[in-house]
Amino acid sequence: MPTQSHPADEALAALRARVTEAALAAGREPASVTLLAVSKSQPVSRIAALAAQGQRDFGENYVQEALPKIAALAELGLTWHFIGRLQANKTREVAEYFAWIHSVDRLRVAERLSTQRPAHLPPLQCLIELNADAESSKGGVDTGAVAELVAAVRSLPGLVLRGFMAMPAPREDPAAQRAVFRRVREAVAPWMPPLDTLSMGTSGDFEAAIAEGSTMVRVGTAVFGPRQC
Repeated sequence: MPTQSHPADEALAALRARVTEAALAAGREPASVTLLAVSKSQPVSRIAALAAQGQRDFGENYVQEALPKIAALAELGLTWHFIGRLQANKTREVAEYFAWIHSVDRLRVAERLSTQRPAHLPPLQCLIELNADAESSKGGVDTGAVAELVAAVRSLPGLVLRGFMAMPAPREDPAAQRAVFRRVREAVAPWMPPLDTLSMGTSGDFEAAIAEGSTMVRVGTAVFGPRQC
């Protein structure tokens, strides 16, 4: 698939350098942090351009937007992550076409995903979403209910629980960013290890998240530029 030069091509290299610098500053190996490019609202051509630069992991928020992209880029062997809030009537598509889901916060959704995961595919890699700031407008389980959901998800054969995701409210101050990520890390510490994935940090705060142990950062604007829609 032909690609064209774009300012975001340079942005990916710059972003990788920032992730590396943040990991080293935290005393961590840069390879311990996965860069997840959030491709919501981005065309297939832009995703293909990043794939040509070695980017393998892409995150999508909406099932119906994601499916045509997954089909168009199937030959590239990319790893697709569903990171949006999932409606129960969309679980089948996620179970069939994605490798990861970051936003499990209800047992009903987890059970449907497990049942609907095709037998010929490996289990769906699963993260439980925490509501870090107790925001009523966002999904995520309260920290007090995490243990029950962890136990239930672990029992489902179509899923492999890998860890946790959090998306706190935006904060400008780096110290405040670190404080909320630290609170998340401490809340899930009883399960890590053996769980190994902590998905937190976006374009405006991923360096603070890495400093507090994030192993996967979900970055859109810093790679693609501001969304046009």
